Amino acid sequence: MKKNYLIFITAITLFISGCSKPADKAQKKLPNIIFVLADDLGYGDLGCFNDSSKIRTPNLDKMAADGIRFTDMHTSSSVCTPTRYGILTGRYNWRSGIKQGVLGGYSQALIPESRTTVASLLKKAGYNTGYIGKWHLGWNWAKDSTGNIDFSKPVTHTPNDLGFDYAYGHAGSLDMAPYVYVENGMPTAIPDSIIPKHGGYAFYREGPIAPDFKMEDVTPNFFRRAMTFVKEHSKEDNPFFLYLPIPSPHTPIIPTKEWQGKSGLNPYGDFVMMIDDYMGQLLKTIKDEGIENNTLIIFTSDNGCSPQAKFDVLLAKGHNPSYVFRGYKADIFEGGHRVAYIAKWPVVIKKGTTYDKTVCSTDFMATVADIAGVKLKNNEGEDSYSLLPVFKNPDNPDYKRDYTIHHSINGSFSIRKGNWKLELCPGSGGWSDPRPKKAREMGLPDIQLYDLSTDIAEKNNVYNEHPEKVKELYNLLMKCIDDGRSTPGDPQSNDPSLNGKWPQLKKVKELKNSKYIND
Repeated sequence: MKKNYLIFITAITLFISGCSKPADKAQKKLPNIIFVLADDLGYGDLGCFNDSSKIRTPNLDKMAADGIRFTDMHTSSSVCTPTRYGILTGRYNWRSGIKQGVLGGYSQALIPESRTTVASLLKKAGYNTGYIGKWHLGWNWAKDSTGNIDFSKPVTHTPNDLGFDYAYGHAGSLDMAPYVYVENGMPTAIPDSIIPKHGGYAFYREGPIAPDFKMEDVTPNFFRRAMTFVKEHSKEDNPFFLYLPIPSPHTPIIPTKEWQGKSGLNPYGDFVMMIDDYMGQLLKTIKDEGIENNTLIIFTSDNGCSPQAKFDVLLAKGHNPSYVFRGYKADIFEGGHRVAYIAKWPVVIKKGTTYDKTVCSTDFMATVADIAGVKLKNNEGEDSYSLLPVFKNPDNPDYKRDYTIHHSINGSFSIRKGNWKLELCPGSGGWSDPRPKKAREMGLPDIQLYDLSTDIAEKNNVYNEHPEKVKELYNLLMKCIDDGRSTPGDPQSNDPSLNGKWPQLKKVKELKNSKYIND
């Protein structure tokens, strides 16, 4: 009798143990991660960051209410390609071969296959990885015997070679030829015509276009595919990572017919509303698939709003894409690189949280490494600090970023520590007034220092009143450049320039002899 009782108890124990395994597995599973990167979206375009915004963004506002808003988030650069490099590598863009400007649609690959990316790191950690959208980091098109692109042959050095199991998108910005989708290293169709240059809001350059490439449907196409990706991978045991860099609201500013005129502002406002609606659909898909609680989804932009949005038209109707900040895309000023940043992860992030300290877009690499339990090597994520402590508690002191370096389109440097921001160029370093050439003609100083606690609009250059702060920040910048990293670890080397020149660094080094630094 006693023997039969023991057998019965053992059987029940095994049964209960067996039944509990799926629940335990689900509980211990690493989170799915989705990173949505808008293109040229202004800080002031979302209602959750700007109470005076005239653009209705209910879905992103709800996402912010359900997660955390970062009010002092900055991209490492104020233009496309460099920021994307920093997000995927955790390294300041100017450490790469591109020291200024952006790549084109025909440019070769910027990131060497030997460099760890967010995707390759997560893939090794057991994630299914996918990229859908605008790449703008170069890949190597196949060439025929005459040196022209052969769209019938595979592309090499693609996102697949940098850790993405699945890759679908186009090479550059949506206004850059060639207008061709590439899926897992192969063009999906061969161009059969040349599309002429178009101006205005819907600006794009002349170039070859494939029959399956419909300009107005590119953003909707990427969102549809993203939702399919989520549905397919939510059923798998392994977690997934989806990088979704959409090409909007960058030019061509082409909201679909359904959204035209909806904002009451201009096509740019309509385009932002369309993006918000698709984000709502994506968020609903995540919820419907039953993975909402353990999915980290981040939404942000690659830089500030472009003047192509027609600031004069928007301002006349009471809307400022740059909010209270000076400048816009391409600039060293706040409007060039301060962006909206929202993160939602219900099992970790408390609803309605706000974080007001300075954060950088390069921090994504260390954040996902921390989540996946991976220790970064000395030559990985050299400028990346984990945001996981902040996700868990905004008051957590374990987020270690002490200062942040910014970069403009012409390669000018800026460094921010606390409320102090040092800009080492005359004027904007970009597209807003005064542009670099005009600034030099005006005799503006190469040193700008702003106290953002009292001058968020960067109107009062106080470098003469605070030479000790100029010297402190300058020396900190030079150390960061020389060390090849801003995180603790062994010194690393910066990559040589693609064209063999780095005049911006030379100019910064010359400032060492100024009275403010060499006293």
